Amino acid sequence: MDRIVLSALEEQLDAPTARGLAHAVSRAIRAGALTPGAQLPPIRTVATELGLSPTTVSAAWGLLARSGTIRTDGRRGTTVAEPTRVGSPRYERALDRHADFALDLSTGVPDAALLPDLTRALGSIGVATAPGSYLDDPVLPELIETLRADWPYDAEELTVVDGAMDGIELATRVLVRFGDRVVVEQPGFPPLLDLLEASGAEVVGVPVDEEGLAADGLRSALADGPVVAVYLQPRAQNPTGVSLTPRRAKELAAALRHSDAVVIEDDSAGAVAMAAPISLGSWLPGRTLHVRSFAKSHGPDLRMAALSGSSELVGRITALRRLGQGWSSRLLQRLLLSLLTDPASAASVAAARAEYARRRAVLVAELAQAGVEVGGSDGINLWLPVQDETAAVVRLASQGVGVTPGAPFAVLPDQPPHVRVTCGLLRDGQAEVAATLAAAARGTVRVSV
Repeated sequence: MDRIVLSALEEQLDAPTARGLAHAVSRAIRAGALTPGAQLPPIRTVATELGLSPTTVSAAWGLLARSGTIRTDGRRGTTVAEPTRVGSPRYERALDRHADFALDLSTGVPDAALLPDLTRALGSIGVATAPGSYLDDPVLPELIETLRADWPYDAEELTVVDGAMDGIELATRVLVRFGDRVVVEQPGFPPLLDLLEASGAEVVGVPVDEEGLAADGLRSALADGPVVAVYLQPRAQNPTGVSLTPRRAKELAAALRHSDAVVIEDDSAGAVAMAAPISLGSWLPGRTLHVRSFAKSHGPDLRMAALSGSSELVGRITALRRLGQGWSSRLLQRLLLSLLTDPASAASVAAARAEYARRRAVLVAELAQAGVEVGGSDGINLWLPVQDETAAVVRLASQGVGVTPGAPFAVLPDQPPHVRVTCGLLRDGQAEVAATLAAAARGTVRVSV
């Protein structure tokens, strides 16, 4: 059996490196030469037969194990893993609800009542403005001009994508390869963590403090080895509500100055964030991809986000899009353009921004009165510290209040217990809800035996 496996690996091996061997194993699995449950030969045997060092083989096995391609089980040796279920396990856990709540603060979505009215914008799209060709410009020039007027730095190129995660997924496919090290925020955004883990990246968590991604943590991550990408949320970080300060942004840019890492910024809060637009692109314009979503400010179903970066990086993303959806709907682009330029719509978004800030501030103040301190200062979510995460979620559910458990947001193993509360959906009754949340935060699970 070892001979068959080694022959398959030798046939697929095109580079005598750890990554080359990892790719050879992956290709052999796709070709059917290695099947789930098949046992791989010992490291020294593989090294001797393929002319590699044991260190190289061990590193390749490490890459494959992190991606879930192989499993190592002590005396049973190393085997090809069963195919993992396609999906978003962290995101699904974050949204795992088993009851209808009287007050559901678990969703992370904007309040539909605070979104701008689409009636006027829809009426402005007439037959004359409706595109009718595959050959029209993929992005409306007027929309790009409008976006530039409020962009946080002078970007070389802007384009439009189908939502923030679409832009981030495209950037990840362009930049991140199997086994590459990437830096993310701790706590992080579950769909992003799912995406990176599915890509086989080595995910390095760096804590977030009250000014954003910790500069010391980033410097340590960079000192430990090459990093290809740094993912961060510059405003109203989900779940903590922290916005990046100009001082911290400058520190992070300085830390990255001598690195090749590309910064991928997810401005998912967009226009409902109280903090001013900010980007590391002000210091690192050639190595920053900035994505701004319009879902929370103008409507989730618009599926619209703008992406900026260097011509080279945006060009690679645009080329990849041509293999799939090609471009974002120009009708939706015109709808977004109308919303961005209509004074009534702009006033509606400004009012929503102020109302979200009010709702968050009132709830945070009431929680403080109840003895629970919450960090962050922006956006529609807050990160509530609790004594026991499971107990808090269960207790609140029994009282008709839905919150999101903190575990799916965890990158580092020692994350203190939290739950995420979508405070932007709490229109009134903050004092009563704060009392309920505070009681749950102090609770613990009691197990009867």
